[in-house]
Amino acid sequence: MIPQKNYQFWFCTGSQDLYGDECLAHVAEHSKIIVNALNASGELPYEVVWKPTLITNELIRKTFNEANNDENCAGVITWMHTFSPAKSWILGLQEYRKPLLHLHTQFNREIPYDTIDMDFMNENQAAHGDREYGHIFSRLDKVRKVIVGFWDDREVHRQIASWMSTAIGVIESSHVRVMRIADNMRNVAVTEGDKVEAQIRFGWEVDAYPVNEAVEAVQAVSQADVDALVEEYYSKYTILLEGRDEKEFRRHVAVQAQMEIGLERFLEEKNYQAIVTHFGDLGGFQQLPGLAIQRLMEKGYGFGGEGDWKTAAMVRIMKIMTQGKKDAKGTSFMEDYTYNLVPGKEGILEAHMLEVCPSIADGPIYIKEQPLSMGDREDPARLVFTSKEGPGIAASLIDLGNRFRLIINDVDCRKTEKPMPKLPVATNFWTPQPNLQVGAQAWILAGGAHHTAFSYDLTAEQMGDWAESMGIEAVYIDKDTTIRQFKNELRWNSIYYR
Repeated sequence: MIPQKNYQFWFCTGSQDLYGDECLAHVAEHSKIIVNALNASGELPYEVVWKPTLITNELIRKTFNEANNDENCAGVITWMHTFSPAKSWILGLQEYRKPLLHLHTQFNREIPYDTIDMDFMNENQAAHGDREYGHIFSRLDKVRKVIVGFWDDREVHRQIASWMSTAIGVIESSHVRVMRIADNMRNVAVTEGDKVEAQIRFGWEVDAYPVNEAVEAVQAVSQADVDALVEEYYSKYTILLEGRDEKEFRRHVAVQAQMEIGLERFLEEKNYQAIVTHFGDLGGFQQLPGLAIQRLMEKGYGFGGEGDWKTAAMVRIMKIMTQGKKDAKGTSFMEDYTYNLVPGKEGILEAHMLEVCPSIADGPIYIKEQPLSMGDREDPARLVFTSKEGPGIAASLIDLGNRFRLIINDVDCRKTEKPMPKLPVATNFWTPQPNLQVGAQAWILAGGAHHTAFSYDLTAEQMGDWAESMGIEAVYIDKDTTIRQFKNELRWNSIYYR
């Protein structure tokens, strides 16, 4: 299991000394009250840490560089309580390298009509100060998130919480290391890509390992450890023998248990957080890793099929972004398979040969064994289930040669009309927004892959903010998409991002 880091976010308030010490004392007091309220809201997944008021060029620069160097700091929240001359922020902002949220708020909710005077106006002028501050961001062409609203409103808390998850995805991106077991599927275009540019752009390290190095790690697992994990499987999941010999069935399950333990130890030893496999190059593996990979994904590892390292990294990042989320419904690697084109019931059946994360399961989870035509190995054990209903997002990161593009599609998941007893894989069924016809056409026009990183727990806005922080193109397919407008957007983006 990959542990969750206890990140923090710094709260920095801007002002200046024009209005005297009493005003600055109020500014500090007010910002402390806001920080305490944010932490007490119950909405934020990470702690907000108050920092002294920033009033000089030197202090701003020093604070931002301290944030850069603090491994626990995942980002900075800024607010201009009074007027803070923006030239004072230039050097600090130029040197700052982490996510930044500009919280456009003010301490008082309402204008105090009966008592307001110039002292109050001078002290409470975020409408003035935040505009000065916002201007310098635009002048510097720096990425930031802007949230507008009263600091004690629940909706503002929710928006801050959402941004925090995106910020974690930005910070963790530079820590993602993908282990490639063998190469990607031969002659497939979309799973290829520029690994050097990915490391420059996202911070990812993508490294290849010979299959049999992983096989050796699996074979080193003791029988006692395998037996213990098999017992866990049998206690946690429903076993579907379907006429198969029980001892033989259990032996096949044990192969997956050995692979889960061995691959996880191999990943931990080499410090990787995502893995790809390829059914065409299995070396000494007895089975294609199925149940083993499903369990590793559930523990937080990223995965991509057929060597798809881009999707594996995205699954890892999206899992990190959703860690600690209340009532999380799950995140998984997914693949488009086949359509239902019945009018009024249109949708896409999503699955993979074996590797769908059980975090998205709804209801019972079964262990089945079925022959797999690809891979030329013995029948692999896998977890079989149907997925939850509700809204989600499907994201595809593609390499266009001169740039990366992140395609984000809002989708609506639901149950299929009938069970599929002969289909021995985990499945999801969704309709892309705004509908199958427009959604699929837009996806194809954008060059979207057949593999996706799917989540019930993230929004298109969060993934778009992540893409913006990474300096890459993001396109959205949602309820407002029209093909005419979408084609124009792709044309405009091709000019902007070239």
